[in-house]
Amino acid sequence: MASEPKFVSSPQPDGTRTQPFPHARPGTIAAVDLGSNSFHLIVAGIHHGELVIVDRLRESIRLGAGLDANKILTDQAQQDALACLDRFGQRLRNLPRGSVRAVGTNTLRQARNATAFLSRAQAVLGHPIEVIAGREEARLIYLGVAHGLEAREESRLVVDIGGGSTEVIAGKGFETFDRESLHVGCVGLTNRFFSDGKVKKKRLQAAELEAELSLQPVSHIFRNAPRDRTIGCSGTIKTIRSVCQHQGWCERGITRSAMDRLRHHLYSVSHFDDLSLSGLTEDRRAIFVGGAVVLWAVFDLLGIEQMDVSELALREGVLYDLIGRIEHTDVRQRSIDSLASRWSVDAAHAARVERTAVKLFEKVSPQWNLDREEHLNILRWAARVHEIGLLISHGQYHKHGAYVAINADLAGFSRNEQQILATLIRGHRRKFPASAYQHLIAESVEPTRRLCVLLRLAVLLQRGRQDVLPEDYELHAAGDRVTMGLPRAWAESHPLTWADLEQERIYLQGADIELVLETFDEG
Repeated sequence: MASEPKFVSSPQPDGTRTQPFPHARPGTIAAVDLGSNSFHLIVAGIHHGELVIVDRLRESIRLGAGLDANKILTDQAQQDALACLDRFGQRLRNLPRGSVRAVGTNTLRQARNATAFLSRAQAVLGHPIEVIAGREEARLIYLGVAHGLEAREESRLVVDIGGGSTEVIAGKGFETFDRESLHVGCVGLTNRFFSDGKVKKKRLQAAELEAELSLQPVSHIFRNAPRDRTIGCSGTIKTIRSVCQHQGWCERGITRSAMDRLRHHLYSVSHFDDLSLSGLTEDRRAIFVGGAVVLWAVFDLLGIEQMDVSELALREGVLYDLIGRIEHTDVRQRSIDSLASRWSVDAAHAARVERTAVKLFEKVSPQWNLDREEHLNILRWAARVHEIGLLISHGQYHKHGAYVAINADLAGFSRNEQQILATLIRGHRRKFPASAYQHLIAESVEPTRRLCVLLRLAVLLQRGRQDVLPEDYELHAAGDRVTMGLPRAWAESHPLTWADLEQERIYLQGADIELVLETFDEG
């Protein structure tokens, strides 16, 4: 069974383990989970090399219920969410940037006005908020569950039923084999079939059918996956365990026979008010039927007879993933390496572009207020995979590469980070794509435009696939004005590169960026 987490460093691909917590580590870290049903905050202290939970906060916000028919978050839903995040923000106020990771899930993936809401939400929370893709949510859930288990090398199936989605993951140890995020959850199903609180036979049958249809396309994958045990997590599953055990239907976890008896009971009630089940808390009553329907479908289609229940889930996974970033074992790096390998990127050329981009970044990052950790990482990753589209076609390969980057399953990346990566790939050559920045959250637009300028210059300077940048070049930035100074003798001996720089000056004018080219005599 799961226990409170104490940090054990995760194994690396070569089987080694990192030493926990370097000297630069923060003393306290925190994770915030903006779920479709509840918002959670978990704060952990680092003591004697162990991660110890020191505080937990949970508020039932029902953000998923605040999505209208047009996938717009209502004003009331936003106000409730912002009020909660303001309270969380008070608890996190003294924690430095980089020690808090906040993630939004299904509802914020769906909401058409999520970008505007996130700008306000980040302001009251005091820390960045990422919207993560469904499969990334699944990976983090599995990571949290795996760290709470003593038998770390067993094969397992993990299930998490949230307000707007259900994650199903097959894995062994700390690694996942298959992971899916399905568009069915306790809040969504409740809103669709039981919004008035009435529980009728036809509604239950229709809800069960919808849940099964959501699971059916992937059921064969997870039904046949190797598993030593099945583990459920999330508030929905913990509540169902509590109900089943209070009724005496099972003694440990949740059994198939207990789920059958719960299903039979639900068919005997006519309204949520009739759910007088021991173990069912009042704050869960309104979404209990929807959650039970989803779990019954999971048991049925995946052939589950016994499910253990973990106390750890997404937010603990976020904490452990944050520890990995602090310790420089960032899973995003592995995702980039894998992407480059799959798309046969010229590694030597990508490395030259990366080195040049880093040199340019070092020159102007203080002037442009670019962050060495956050912004330099994304620039380096974009340099490594800027040519992934070449395997499709040389013509418009930057557009092909952007499409691959935005649609690839990149573990560790938030949706905004993946959008930034795709935007940099899209914009690394030819016309500067001003329209590509519309999909980024407001706080990311300006840094991304500036990173794109640096990547464009790095790619241009490496066009001949050999290092040509002189050691004594100059680069300065002030707002949308970039001044590049090069030795006169170098410019005369590299006429093609100088012509490319002149063309780049014209391209950047179209994006209201002024590139000033100067030459100087050495000595």
